[in-house]
Amino acid sequence: MQTFVHYFLHFGFPLFMAVVLFKKDWKKVYLILIATMLVDLDHLFADPIFQANRCSINFHFLHSYYAMLLYIILLFFRRPFNIIGIGLLFHMFTDYIDCLMMFARCRECLQDSPAIELLNGTGQLLGF
Repeated sequence: MQTFVHYFLHFGFPLFMAVVLFKKDWKKVYLILIATMLVDLDHLFADPIFQANRCSINFHFLHSYYAMLLYIILLFFRRPFNIIGIGLLFHMFTDYIDCLMMFARCRECLQDSPAIELLNGTGQLLGF
């Protein structure tokens, strides 16, 4: 279920956002939103590159809180920069949902995560 949710939020929901929010240019907007997936190239700098129980949030440099601040700033620029900002922030949200799903299933697995305080706080709010 977690894998389905993760990939639906990465590929399906951006299509929904593009069609609903940008009816006239939905195809171009969808391509921009999908292109923001290139933010995952920062995973190539991790050692190991892939680790099953790793939370990307604040671990990879393009998934850091500082990077997210830049993505928020992009929202205040004109197209296509604001759409890029939307895509990057939604990507971070999607990855955070993935982290929360892992955290709910195995708290101990993420105890060394750089986002553990955020996960603990959100977990308390959600009751797990």
